Amino acid sequence: MDLSYILNEMGEEREDYFRAVAPPIVQTSNFAFAKVADLRKSFENEYATWLYSRGLNPTVEILRKKLAALDGAEDCLVFNSGAAAIFASVLANVKSGDHIVSVRNPYTWARKMFDDILPRFQVTVTYVDGTDIAHFAGAIQPNTSVIYLESPNSWFFDLQDLAAVAQLAKQHQIITICDNSFCTPLFQRPYELGIDLVLQSATKYISGHSDTVAGVLSGSGPMIERIFNSEYMNIGSGIQPFNAWLLIRGLRTLPARLERITRTTATVIGFLQKHPRVEKVIFPLDPAFPQYELAKRQMSGACGLLTFIIRAEKCSTIETFCDSLKHILMAVSWGGYESLILPKCAGMPADAFDPSDPGQRSFRLYVGLEEAEYIISDLSRGFEAINGLS
Repeated sequence: MDLSYILNEMGEEREDYFRAVAPPIVQTSNFAFAKVADLRKSFENEYATWLYSRGLNPTVEILRKKLAALDGAEDCLVFNSGAAAIFASVLANVKSGDHIVSVRNPYTWARKMFDDILPRFQVTVTYVDGTDIAHFAGAIQPNTSVIYLESPNSWFFDLQDLAAVAQLAKQHQIITICDNSFCTPLFQRPYELGIDLVLQSATKYISGHSDTVAGVLSGSGPMIERIFNSEYMNIGSGIQPFNAWLLIRGLRTLPARLERITRTTATVIGFLQKHPRVEKVIFPLDPAFPQYELAKRQMSGACGLLTFIIRAEKCSTIETFCDSLKHILMAVSWGGYESLILPKCAGMPADAFDPSDPGQRSFRLYVGLEEAEYIISDLSRGFEAINGLS
């Protein structure tokens, strides 16, 4: 399906809303019925009509059609956060006594679900190094119901061979779930590689403006309908119409934003790789990346998220670097218009800093829509501030 059609026309029945170019925000909680028979049909199958905006809403419907098409999937649901999409996708496919195989170091709230919530219901999790398909095969148990993937992950960008994992899972009747937030559907399409459920944080590139929080879950029609009628409706985690409208707006410029971000990221990486204070740059489409060949095979791009490690003996040196930046914001998330940086050591007590651990000397950098020279000059400011510091 043509990308321009998906982003600019799909799902937009302009004759239904006064021929307006931009779709309206149907900001209603409720929908009225003229006849009891029509209301009865809605009660019988809320997935097929408008009843209550906790479930379906016309503005959200436009967004769902676009996002499912971008993933190459049959259908999708849009949640009020990426964490909600993760929770629903997993909860819908496990029962008491089941087992999950997950990549190691998944997103924080996926890990909390695996470690803190699911064990209350006798669901166990095995974490594996997902860079080798043999690790998945070795971890599967008779009661394994889900394999959870995150490719690339969001700090050191480990990849999983999605087609190989999907094939392995189908041999054992196991559901596969993949977090595709790093790449977006423009640069990686896990569903077409055989993954059952594909999710992403739409807060990031889909929105692109750092003004809304949302999550997307795509899959087969029957799977998505089943999740809608259970986890989606019971948890009450559907996106609101105004936020759906913001995401539709963000989709209009998604290709242009990713093209610019990709181009700028390459320039920033070139600067970092040549800087004497930088020990290593980690980026999936860098030829030095250990899984570069796999990245080229299943990803057509890698957007603007990278990690770099500096030479530093003290946590205070890393803090000085970050505190000296004037334009790159220190914050979590990524995918908006603004460049962001996140030091790994911020997630631990300063007195626990171990300089022998490269991970603790790492920064996750998101390259936004600013000019490359603007970003590089700010990074240079940070390096100058730690000149002479150990």
